[in-house]
This record gives sequence, C-alpha cells and structure tokens, in this order.
Amino acid sequence: MIFALIIIGMALIFDFYNGMNDAANSIATIVSTRVLTPAQAVLWAAFFNFAAAFIFGVSVANTIGKGIVDVSIVNNTVIFSGLVGAIILSATATHLGMPISISHAIIGGYAGAGIAKAGFTALVASSFTTIVLFIFLAPIMGFVIALIFSIITTWIVKDKSPGKVDNYFRKLQLVSSALFSLSHGSNDAQKTIGIIAVVLFTNGILGDTFYVPTWVIFMSYTVIALGTAIGGWKVIKTLGMRVTKLTPFGGFSAETSAGITISIASIFGIPVSTTHTITGSIIGVGTMKSFSAVRWGVARNILWAWVLTIPLSGIFAFLTYELSVFAIGFIK
Repeated sequence: MIFALIIIGMALIFDFYNGMNDAANSIATIVSTRVLTPAQAVLWAAFFNFAAAFIFGVSVANTIGKGIVDVSIVNNTVIFSGLVGAIILSATATHLGMPISISHAIIGGYAGAGIAKAGFTALVASSFTTIVLFIFLAPIMGFVIALIFSIITTWIVKDKSPGKVDNYFRKLQLVSSALFSLSHGSNDAQKTIGIIAVVLFTNGILGDTFYVPTWVIFMSYTVIALGTAIGGWKVIKTLGMRVTKLTPFGGFSAETSAGITISIASIFGIPVSTTHTITGSIIGVGTMKSFSAVRWGVARNILWAWVLTIPLSGIFAFLTYELSVFAIGFIK
C-alpha cells in the first residue's frame, strides 16, 4: 500500500510538470500578443484548466487506463517505471525550454514499462495505433483548421481598419485562450487521472471493475492547474515568441483552431498532444501570412523532440523496470 501511495505521489508530480510545460500551450499566444501579462495569463489558463473537470467526461482517462497496456499484466513496478521514464523526460525538457508532448511522455513510459515486463504483446494494439496516428494527425488538423480559419476571418474583416481589427481580436483572444485552456485540461489532466485509477485498480482498491473515482478527477485537475499557474517560462518563450510573430488576430485563430481539435479528440477519448496541436496551429497562422514568416529552424527542432518523445521515455521506463526487478531480486 505504501508503494501505491508513492506511485500516486509520482503521478501528481508528473501532473504538475504537465501543467508547467504545457502552460506554454495555454498562454504563449496571448502573452506574445500582449493581450495579458504573463502572470495574468497563467492564472487565466489555470482557472479554465480546472473548470474542464466540470464539463468533460473521462473518456481519455479510460483510454490511458485500459487502452495502452493490458491491465492483466500491470503491477506497481510497471506503473512506477512508466512514471519515472515520463518524469525524467518531462522535467529535462521543461528546464531546457523544449515544448515536448507531456502526453506522449507518459504514453511512451507506460508502454516501455509494459514491454519490459511482457514484450510487445503487452500493448493494446488498436488504441496504441490510434495514439501514434494522432501524433501526426493532431498537428496537421491544427495547421489546416488554423489556415482555413485565418483565411475566412481575414476576408470577414478585410474592410476594417487595422486598429479596429487589432482591438477587436484582443478581446476575442480572451475567449479563444479560455477555450484552449479548457480543451487542454480536458485532455491532459485525464492522463494522470487514468494512471492513478490504474494504480487503485491494480492494488484492489476499486474492486473488480475499473472506473474513475470522483476524488481522483478533482485532485488531478487541481494539480495540473497549479503547474500551469507556476508556468514553464522557458517553454513559453520558445513556443510563443520564436516560432513566428503573432498578432491578436493570429493568436485568436491559433487558439480557437487548436481548442476545437483537442476538444473533438477528448470527446472521442483520444489522448492527443496539446503541444503538437497548438504548434501546428501557430505554424498554420504564420504560413497564412507568408511561408517565410515561420522560423522553420525552430519548428524543425521541436519536430525532432516530438519524434523522440515516445521512444526516449519508453527506453527510460524500460531501463527503470529492469533495474527495479534486479533490485527487488537482490534484496530478496
């Protein structure tokens, strides 16, 4: 039971880092356009991260809990190792200012630990395939929706003066930022919810049927909101100021497009990367202005971080599992 409590504590640490790293997703655009100050923006995002607990269900949590690794082979060591792999990668990326997918860090870690115990048959192939597919689909959807959204919106305001357009979209960006923060909470907090529910189920606390307790939902949403409130400032700078130069109009288009994409994924229980999605949307907005408006060197570095997230966290988790089993055998 003590080990289970330790693992739950680790899951909450991961949840906190999730909020810190992904604070950039929620506030980078609204800070870079100077609609809100950084301090105002993180509190705004944190509030709506938590508010998502009252709006969305737990479809993503169920996918994490039952749809990555076969629950019949899961034990405390598997969950512990998966979290260690995810936390190592998440903490390193956050402190280096690299906007990785925290979602894929936990997915890769959990999968790597499951493979270490039972081989590749431990993975739930159908769900894992969908998750990998959306590594590519989510940013593409964000890019395409943002591009179309920007073109339509530009046509609507084409006869307005630049000053009026800027002032109008500064107000609208408060709405779009709230929408994105809601969608972020709806998808990302549920990853921790799923992991904690698996711990409870594995240790017999939930009984014979897997479900998500209400107290787990509110605890996870509270912690991710706290992480967002503190914010990962290096990541915010990378995502909000180095990929492309944004106006309130562009920020509104990027946030709205990404929020719609992530909300759709959450409704269908698909754990996607909010980082991938908002970055794809930001690039879509930049591309609408001109191809050269996007700093493709920065985008390329971010892309490499995306590609390496699942395998690296999986390797860290795999090694942690092997070392844990060795240590337990040595102690015995």
